[in-house]
Amino acid sequence: MYRNRPPTIHLKDYRPPEFLIDRVELRFELAAETTRVEASLEMRRNPAAVRGDGDLRLDGEQLELEQVALDGRPLPPAEYRIEPEALILHHVPDRFRLETRVRIHPQRNTALEGLYQSGALLCTQCEAEGFRRITYFLDRPDVMARYTTTLVADKGRYPVLLANGNPAGTEDLGGGRHLARWEDPFPKPCYLFALVAGDLHEVADRFTTASGREVALRLYVEPENHDKCDHAMRSLKQAMRWDEERYGREYDLEVYLIVAVSHFNMGAMENKGLNVFNAKYVLARPDTATDQDFLGIEAVIAHEYFHNWTGNRITCRDWFQLSLKEGFTVFRDQEFSADMGARDVKRIADVRTLRARQFPEDAGPLAHPVRPDAYIEINNFYTATVYEKGAELVRMQARLLGPEAFRRATDLYFARHDGQAVTIEDFVRCMEEASGRDLTQFMRWYAQAGTPELTVTDTWDAAGGVYTLTFRQRTVPRANRASLGPLHIPVAVGLLDADGRDLPLRTADDTAEPPSGTRLLELRRDETSYRFVGLRARPVPSLLRGFSAPVKVRYDYSDDDLLFLMAHDSDGFNRWDAAQTLAQRLLLRRVAEPEAQVPAGFIAAFRRALTDADADPALRAEVLTLPSEAHLGEQMAVVDVDGIHRAREGLRHAILAALRSELRAVYEAHRDPGPYASTPAAIGRRALKNLALGYLMQDGDQEAVDLCAAQFDAGANMTDVIAALGLLVDVGGAPAERALDTFYRRWAADPLVLDKWFAVQAASKRPDTLARVEALLGHEAFTLRNPNRLRSLVGVFCSLNPVRFHAADGAGYRFLGDRVLELDPLNPQIASRMLQALARWRRYDPARQALMRAQLERIVAVEELSKDVYEVASKTLGERPA
Repeated sequence: MYRNRPPTIHLKDYRPPEFLIDRVELRFELAAETTRVEASLEMRRNPAAVRGDGDLRLDGEQLELEQVALDGRPLPPAEYRIEPEALILHHVPDRFRLETRVRIHPQRNTALEGLYQSGALLCTQCEAEGFRRITYFLDRPDVMARYTTTLVADKGRYPVLLANGNPAGTEDLGGGRHLARWEDPFPKPCYLFALVAGDLHEVADRFTTASGREVALRLYVEPENHDKCDHAMRSLKQAMRWDEERYGREYDLEVYLIVAVSHFNMGAMENKGLNVFNAKYVLARPDTATDQDFLGIEAVIAHEYFHNWTGNRITCRDWFQLSLKEGFTVFRDQEFSADMGARDVKRIADVRTLRARQFPEDAGPLAHPVRPDAYIEINNFYTATVYEKGAELVRMQARLLGPEAFRRATDLYFARHDGQAVTIEDFVRCMEEASGRDLTQFMRWYAQAGTPELTVTDTWDAAGGVYTLTFRQRTVPRANRASLGPLHIPVAVGLLDADGRDLPLRTADDTAEPPSGTRLLELRRDETSYRFVGLRARPVPSLLRGFSAPVKVRYDYSDDDLLFLMAHDSDGFNRWDAAQTLAQRLLLRRVAEPEAQVPAGFIAAFRRALTDADADPALRAEVLTLPSEAHLGEQMAVVDVDGIHRAREGLRHAILAALRSELRAVYEAHRDPGPYASTPAAIGRRALKNLALGYLMQDGDQEAVDLCAAQFDAGANMTDVIAALGLLVDVGGAPAERALDTFYRRWAADPLVLDKWFAVQAASKRPDTLARVEALLGHEAFTLRNPNRLRSLVGVFCSLNPVRFHAADGAGYRFLGDRVLELDPLNPQIASRMLQALARWRRYDPARQALMRAQLERIVAVEELSKDVYEVASKTLGERPA
């Protein structure tokens, strides 16, 4: 498709739309093979825009135009022009009604954008630019209109007909056909349009808002999944109540609908009043879903519901502002999940994701600011930077303002901008006005790519009782950018005395004694020092408590300091971080010196954390989980793939050798006492138990294998079953093959559970994993056309199995290159995301670099390449080392 470089879209080129649309009436004659779409648009010239040549340009892709009329007059071909991606009408008046009729073919739509077929259902995905595959339109988020949608379909094949807004009537048309009409009273951009048609089971409930309104809640699933919706419905009601209590936001329509579909490029979509979900984030029963599935459903249900105000009622002016809705909403769903569960454990999970996905992104060829200033394909910017780092920027503002001022700021934002398409500046301006704070310097966070580094040094004046902390900040410019200067960074710190107690952090400028605990320091310069007075002995600093900013901290902790923080820090996040830092230091040492001994102090600390019966089991499990191989690689100038794997496996063996009896005791003590529960306490028990089982299985001795097989056979819940299956597959042999066969025979008819079967095999650390993965491509249950199935096999192998994907012979790279080229004509979005596994190719040894580069060059040389894949491949190849 692109023999030459496709055009780049720049933020600086934004112009208001020349035309606006006030009302939209859509009529769909639905069928999988061919659907006809009639659109009636009430349009007018935008008085805020620069007047053009009088022509109207509408976006449209893969549409077959049957009719176009202006104010009821059919237009002859001389008055319009059709281009591959547009319909251009010549010399239109200032106000008019445009009517079009087009044909589209949902069954052929393998890209899963626009209207497509998922199993026996018809459904839509319009974010970011999918609506142009449905009808000719101004497909941009700053064009907001009110919609009326009429759906006509075969009653037997599509008995349920859903669209945005409130139901406005149904009609039996005779001849086996019927009609449903929906009206959305709120203006929205076209990316929030949705429809679903099919044979669906309805799960119904109700919610009473704070003002006493009754809202009908409906979950729609394929009939065989009707008994897997309780957790999703419960999560929805909890999210609705939480949003009322935390932000004062009530739901605004008569009905709230969620539909679970099996083919979906993303996790879910917040279409106004009709959320379309990847079934993975709706369906759960204890025997089919793991604890992480239950937590994921709770978070994603909440995320999409929260978008009703942060994304729908207030939306983005343009796609460069994507983090306006996604960063804010991720922050909201993180806080919701923290309130529903264990706050420290949730914060650890969020930061682990940030470090694993966003920090590498910020340091690689695909680095971009939270608000990008250019893109070729917007689908490539649904990234960890926009979502997770964007959430951290909102979190920092909430910290800087404090809870009361932050609530005033969000109230102001909702009141001022309801019904508008706005910018990040509009959001931050509300923070400033509600708090009286100047956040001009803070705005640099939105414009600068790269992860800031804080180098911290300290001095101790014993005679004066003065302890000084000095912070130096530095951000390595990325993506050919110059530094924008120092950032405004909130750093939460504590000081611990010799007994592990928090000290008051009093400076010479304080007029009152500060409380003991955490103090928020605000860094604004390249170098900043703070002098804490009135201390009797040198303290141990606890830095960046709660991960108060998305930065890397460099401080010369001794091993004893880290052991001390592991044992005593009052901040749960920093207890975990100290353990991670200590384990990382030991593992990297063992990469360089494979025969290095494991210090007795490390084993003793591990034993204390393992056997501390008073501590939260979930937090204990986090503390005792070693850093991942991918994370360790990010700490090295040149990634030593095999050395990291050997060091990590060796440390696990050493832990098992020293603590076998303690691990077995913890395993036995944390067996579930009764029926499955998805409470934080029960999830924590299972996490600690299965972590202990993982260590026990490290050397594959028969007693451990028997224990693991017994857990698999017991089938108490999917969390325990899949944990045991994964461990058996890593050991291999007859028990593993028996378990795989048993699991497949039991769950072959359940697609989401079968995804786990594929993923377990793709994640195996066994040397023959790639051969097994390649064989599974030909399995009768595998298809490239289902994103979940593709991610479970190809995605897991290439992104989550570094030692096998990065095999020295390059076979993993060839495997990925083949899949990307095979997938690109079918689903460019997923193909480009898969290709990002090669984004960090310059971090490896010369031989691996050459092998990865060869695959990138092979891909970018293809003439018929999508914009999605071209952008990722060309940027990855073109980066200069920092």
